[in-house]
Amino acid sequence: MENRELAHCLRTWRDRLAPQSVGLPVGSLRRAPGLRRQEVAELAGLSVDYLARLEQGRAGHPSPSVVEALARALRLSHEENAHLFRLAGHADPKAHRIARHLTPGVQRMLDRLADTPVMVLDATWQLVAASPLLTALLGDMSQEPTRERNLLWRHFTGLPSRIVATAEQDAAFEAATVADLRAAAGRFPDDKPLRALIADLRGASSRFDRLWQERTVARHTSSRKTITHPQVGTLTLDCDVLTVEGSGLRTVIYTAVPGSSDDHGLALLRTIGTQFASPLV
Repeated sequence: MENRELAHCLRTWRDRLAPQSVGLPVGSLRRAPGLRRQEVAELAGLSVDYLARLEQGRAGHPSPSVVEALARALRLSHEENAHLFRLAGHADPKAHRIARHLTPGVQRMLDRLADTPVMVLDATWQLVAASPLLTALLGDMSQEPTRERNLLWRHFTGLPSRIVATAEQDAAFEAATVADLRAAAGRFPDDKPLRALIADLRGASSRFDRLWQERTVARHTSSRKTITHPQVGTLTLDCDVLTVEGSGLRTVIYTAVPGSSDDHGLALLRTIGTQFASPLV
């Protein structure tokens, strides 16, 4: 029964997903709405034959990694993601753990804000996604090792950054983000990557360890950042952190005062595009 319901859900969710919503051309030869099976298989990194057997109820119980890949490809909501795990015979891994997959709404927002510096972080400050202009502004972290795509790890271990700050600004940022991380630890007590990050940071940074032992709990919401870009120069931008309700994700948006020199600098960055989105070295 569960396999038939799993098959039905996969076919229904595939049929409702518009090609343009995942960056595919609509075309005039499509006989039905939604994505083709081959397109979903490619998005999920699965073989077409295996997806066909899943959609026909003949593949048994897919592994958690397959379920997660399908949830991303089909852009499922949190509730649908949990339902898919249950149908596949697995416990929802996001219960008491941090949700790290992009929700459909956040993905649409990223698509629409392609000309704005925007990043999506999980509750551990791990980079999940970034707009092209964010990559052009701060540098390309996409090829960095997983741990080095974590903003707190980069900060407390002194990895390269285009963000410049005074000692006072650094201290305020550190206090705010460590308090934010402790709040996340309270919300997601069973999240293994979060526990590992905290342990590693305490071992790598005496500043982090001291702040961690103060046991301050808070949510980080906004700040101002000064960024030195190799081609555009120095920009001072407002940095607002918007929490995605019902998940561990937060969206970070960089904006400038309209008409200011910083606003003109962002306009120049849009013009030169991502050709200078070099790695942070």
